[in-house]
Amino acid sequence: MKKIISLNLSLVLLLLCGCAANQENSDTRFMLDTVVTLTATCNSETLDGAFLLCQDYEKMLSRTIEGSDTYNLNTSNGFVEVNEHTKNIIERSVYYGDLSNGKFDITIYPVSSLWDFNGEVIPSHNEIAEALKNVDYQSIEINKNNINLNGKQIDLGGIAKGYIADRLLEYFKQNNTPEGIIDLGGNIIVWGKRDYTIGIKKPFSNGDLAAKIKINNKTVVTSGTYERYIPTSIKIYHHILDPETGYACESNLSSATIIGNSSFDADALSTLCILVGLEKAKEIIENTPDTEAVFIDTDGNLHYTTGLSLNNQIFTLK
Repeated sequence: MKKIISLNLSLVLLLLCGCAANQENSDTRFMLDTVVTLTATCNSETLDGAFLLCQDYEKMLSRTIEGSDTYNLNTSNGFVEVNEHTKNIIERSVYYGDLSNGKFDITIYPVSSLWDFNGEVIPSHNEIAEALKNVDYQSIEINKNNINLNGKQIDLGGIAKGYIADRLLEYFKQNNTPEGIIDLGGNIIVWGKRDYTIGIKKPFSNGDLAAKIKINNKTVVTSGTYERYIPTSIKIYHHILDPETGYACESNLSSATIIGNSSFDADALSTLCILVGLEKAKEIIENTPDTEAVFIDTDGNLHYTTGLSLNNQIFTLK
């Protein structure tokens, strides 16, 4: 039996090879500021429990929900006690800030909040310059579960979905769910005995595929400059912002797809790779264990790391 699921974001095609022995349940809901689809061989109670877990993390991490850890950090002075999960995400975010020489910066929120990609609002140069004064992830202090942003404000949108996806996988396995798919707006985890083929969207196309990836028990996460952007007669302003300039990063990459064991890391790496550009991105991924990547440059050319093989436009892990 083959099933085909279309995704609306970067990863646009999913083929399930094989046949499930148990009852498969699936549901789609809007949460975490994205479309969440969970498909698993479990009963409806277990599936509902997974969505409740998503709600719990949203209440903990959303910057807009009053009382969340992120909200409290962004509106408080001094140290704030946060949940262990929040601390883990912020610690890893600081790590990726260091790895990227500051290109990955969760304190970008004062700048990113100025941009409205749905309403096509481009902030003024003066507005961006003023907001950039409050961007510096190195200002973050962490003392166990107590965190001080020192006047900065954070947005965990570039890494939190990956962390939540990993926690959902733990939840399903603890509830004896043998296989399934976690799709948090394109952050995908698959597990079980079946092989899966996931399509990578061709940037700025009408859903055409640039390539496919065949995987088993892995996560795949894509970031792309074509996901949200404002077109103008001069240039395209996309949503992946450079914390040095406050504008769309001037990268030679349009898309970065990360394949690995941790969706938490893959989520951050997919954005980080676009920020640092092709050569540095390849270097970082080649030195990250159990992690591979497919890149699409601004000319539409495919590049990939040494742990992948390509045959008939289908990537497989070596």
